Amino acid sequence: MPKIKSKSAAKKRFTLTGTGKIKRHHAYHSHILTKKSTKRKRNLAYSAIVDRTLEGTIKKTLGLC
Repeated sequence: MPKIKSKSAAKKRFTLTGTGKIKRHHAYHSHILTKKSTKRKRNLAYSAIVDRTLEGTIKKTLGLC
């Protein structure tokens, strides 16, 4: 059985935590920041955990399943 290739886009966007969850970055934090409040920009800067319903799909694209 050959190894499954991972998608390059998924490699760049997602990382695994030690417990097996998937971390992601928030959108809307790259440009047009002047109209966004400081609180909103600060909360977008932190990483988030991917929802359980999407974990299987993302793990497939990362070549983990």
